[in-house]
Amino acid sequence: MKNLLLLLILANVLYFLWGMLGTEKPTPGIAVVDEAELGPPLQVMARQDADAITSAGAVLGSGDATDLEAIVGRSCISIGPFTVKSDADSGVLEYSSDGMKAAIRQERGQIFIGHSVQVQSVASREEGREILATLAEEGLSDAFIVGSEEVGFSIALGIFGNLENAERVELQAESAGFDVDIEPMMQDDDVYFVDIGLPPGRGAGAIIERYGEDQVALREAATCPP
Repeated sequence: MKNLLLLLILANVLYFLWGMLGTEKPTPGIAVVDEAELGPPLQVMARQDADAITSAGAVLGSGDATDLEAIVGRSCISIGPFTVKSDADSGVLEYSSDGMKAAIRQERGQIFIGHSVQVQSVASREEGREILATLAEEGLSDAFIVGSEEVGFSIALGIFGNLENAERVELQAESAGFDVDIEPMMQDDDVYFVDIGLPPGRGAGAIIERYGEDQVALREAATCPP
């Protein structure tokens, strides 16, 4: 019985030693896994909004220029009106050559003819002739009668593109004792505008300096080229 007990203890000791020596320690490496053990593949849902994809591409610089314009906006200015089409043609050629999109827009509008200087409220043609004689003595011999019995008469002293010239004639006529009016004369005719799309980072300062604030429309007042 004693010998049997010793044999059992020895067998347990040997089994314990075999277990310690036979277990491999973990080492770094690559595990090869069969696809069948991974389960079903993941389902990736693609967004179907093509416009959103295009816009995102434009923001990242991978979209078309028109996509980028739709996101950041487009700044435009309009120059004019020009009464002579060749002036508008020159503007389009210049700014197109400078890398901007430019186009001519034609409209019907009123153009400035000049400053009209007149002696108003002439009672009759006879009175008008007397006024002409007096004005001629003051050196205003180019004056003439306008109007009719139905609408009334007045004395036209001239039409001047320069306001200073108009005011000089006004003073001459007033020194002779007449009340004189200066009014702008307008005429319906074709006018031309140059519409320009400014590229990013490009301001309108140089264009305003060249044409003046009165001839350059900005922001909502401007029209973008088609």
